[in-house]
Amino acid sequence: MYTKEEIFDFIADNDVKFIKMAFFDVFGKQKNISILSSELEKAIDFGIAVDASAIRGFGGEEKSDLFLIPDLSTISILPWRPNQGRVARFYCFIKYPNGQIFDLDSRKILKNAVKELDKYGVYCDFGTECEFYLFKKDNYDMPTNIPFDNAGYLDVAPDDKGEDVRREICLTLENMQIFPEKSHHEEGPGQNEIEFKYSDPLSAADNISTVKNVIKTIAGNYGLHASFDPKPLENKPGNGFHINISVHSEDGNDYLMPFMAGVMKHIKEITLFLNSSNDSYKRLGEFKAPKYVTWSYENRSQLIRIPATLDGSKRMELRSPDPTLNPYIAYALLIYAGLEGIKNKLSPVESLDVNLYKLSEKELEKLSSLPNDYQEAVTFACESEFINKNVPKRLLEAYVNKYEK
Repeated sequence: MYTKEEIFDFIADNDVKFIKMAFFDVFGKQKNISILSSELEKAIDFGIAVDASAIRGFGGEEKSDLFLIPDLSTISILPWRPNQGRVARFYCFIKYPNGQIFDLDSRKILKNAVKELDKYGVYCDFGTECEFYLFKKDNYDMPTNIPFDNAGYLDVAPDDKGEDVRREICLTLENMQIFPEKSHHEEGPGQNEIEFKYSDPLSAADNISTVKNVIKTIAGNYGLHASFDPKPLENKPGNGFHINISVHSEDGNDYLMPFMAGVMKHIKEITLFLNSSNDSYKRLGEFKAPKYVTWSYENRSQLIRIPATLDGSKRMELRSPDPTLNPYIAYALLIYAGLEGIKNKLSPVESLDVNLYKLSEKELEKLSSLPNDYQEAVTFACESEFINKNVPKRLLEAYVNKYEK
């Protein structure tokens, strides 16, 4: 945490002239408004006004004034901007004019979930694996569906043309105190993956939001388009967003299995917020993207796998999400589901140590399936007591009405 004085010293020492006040709509899309650094004290004390009615899912024109309050712990220099008259960014909390937190503030929703977890002496670390495609642009700087290369999984240059792009992305992130663990070419043509070191839920969500912005920016500098679409190419692997969760406790007990059981119990209801586009459901069930509510050790055909480790650590990897999710909402719901599993001492169903892609249709019919499409995911969410308890009504309505004209 930083004091106001420390922030002002940082701004002066780094010749920061512009401040980006960033926040997120209900679908996780980053928005921002820029102010001069001379206006920062006003922003900290009183906030910067924005028009909520112009932001998808935030409401209508009546009582549409909201205020952005910078979270001082999130200050970061944007290293791709000029070194003279530099640009810094804060992630912000959103408040009503009376000072109350806006009920659709994604970051606050996640903070509330973490507080609930803290009450039980349990805490989680989240790590992410983010996949994306690099596509060429046309002569008008518009994205095409032509992949940047035709390389495959873990291929190297010259087949893998994305090495320099990933390298610059990783160095830029490191400069912003976000630390990638691994990067490589994925299975699809032009498809890449970067994996990130775990951190607490709010930092993890902030970091992956920064990551997506950096990936798009660096790709653009190379004349490329970075796509996070769940299924940008037909008959090719989709983009996944695997979420790794480890669970720790003050009493020293291992709560990973009951946490996982809670997630599996509510996964169908949560799927709307893990796979939040129509294209999300074209990905599930193909190219190692799961379709059924199963788990196993080390098995990549399952919804959840427990990866093998050499250091004795233990975590669950949830493989169904894709990059269309709002990480703040997704992480909050996973925490609430896992906490329910811990409180009720739930046990997961028996592990299924088979390759699901080699089972017959008759065998697969016996398994519980994830929603088949967006509308079915909406139905599961709307009929869920768990979702209606933990998701603000207006936020759920925004997802229900996402594709209305």
